[in-house]
Amino acid sequence: MSNSLPLQSAALVETLVRPEIRAMHSYYVPDSSGLLKMDAMENPNLWPGELQQEWFETLKGLDVNRYPDPSCAELKAGIRELLKLDALQEQSGFDLDILLGNGSDEIIQILAMALSTPERGVLAVEPSFVMYKMISAFVGVPYTGVDLNADFSINLAATLSAIQEHDPALIFLAAPNNPTGNVFSEEDLQAIIDAANGLVVLDEAYMAFTDSDLLSYVSRYPNVVVMRTFSKVGLAGLRLGFMVGSSNWLKEFEKLRLPYNINVLTQASASLAIKHYDKLAAQCELLKTARSELLASLADIDGLEVFPSEANFVLVRCSNGGARSVFEAMKAQGVLIKCLDGGHPLLAECLRLTVGTVQQNEEMIAALKKALA
Repeated sequence: MSNSLPLQSAALVETLVRPEIRAMHSYYVPDSSGLLKMDAMENPNLWPGELQQEWFETLKGLDVNRYPDPSCAELKAGIRELLKLDALQEQSGFDLDILLGNGSDEIIQILAMALSTPERGVLAVEPSFVMYKMISAFVGVPYTGVDLNADFSINLAATLSAIQEHDPALIFLAAPNNPTGNVFSEEDLQAIIDAANGLVVLDEAYMAFTDSDLLSYVSRYPNVVVMRTFSKVGLAGLRLGFMVGSSNWLKEFEKLRLPYNINVLTQASASLAIKHYDKLAAQCELLKTARSELLASLADIDGLEVFPSEANFVLVRCSNGGARSVFEAMKAQGVLIKCLDGGHPLLAECLRLTVGTVQQNEEMIAALKKALA
């Protein structure tokens, strides 16, 4: 009897797990042990020593045996002050609120669950953040991807046509866009918002590295919310994303937020970080300078097409092919980057390089040159 259990289990899986889930691949995160990790757009800098000490003292006083504050009142108040939401609210007449998620991924899932149906699904431009498509599959709703132009700008005619044809309940637009690094024109964004009958989500995960700031859109358009994260400014390990929008939207989305989704440690750590946000912002400014230097160094390398970036990463294309070989050769040298070849036709022979410290960038450039030689 026991010998048949694996067969029975496999049969049950095939019967009960949705076929579109069985056909999917899990989101793959490679092992980076012993490697210079330049694949995940993390801030490479630790908190300054005095802030670390204050953080340790804060953590010592936490009651981890108790559930966290389910409303995250202190953390929300800090974000509200950081973003000057009260002033924005006065200007707009909208009551604005904040939704917190265990990373932006959870917020994307909440939105897809709340709004999408088998008749009206999700639309996004491509290539962009892969979780828009993956989460649509998770919750069983249709997904429409619209290809960007060759220069990674929005193909407005195609996008507007897809909106008219599919009438999506939810549209995701990332600014800056991942993995391309560019910011879409505001004229295109406004045209899409005007054409949409559904909710438009402006995903500003990388806004700390650009002069673009679309937060005011939540006060100008009733069908817009803005999503951001603390991951890229140095808190990736805390997994904290948030969304700002009209309380009319957010009170409905709160119904799908799991209780206690933001743990005690994250709430306390992020609240402290917000009080010292100037230190995180200063680190981001250093990374912007490092990005400029990295772009200049990449431009001097033969065999690379380098795309402009307003994020904390740079997209390059191996002009003579062989991106996968370059990726493997760099990994063999101890440098882990992201190979995007095969992810989308527009990303053929492309690699994505995270912006690190000056020393890290130099090491990455040296490995890249050797891999291309």
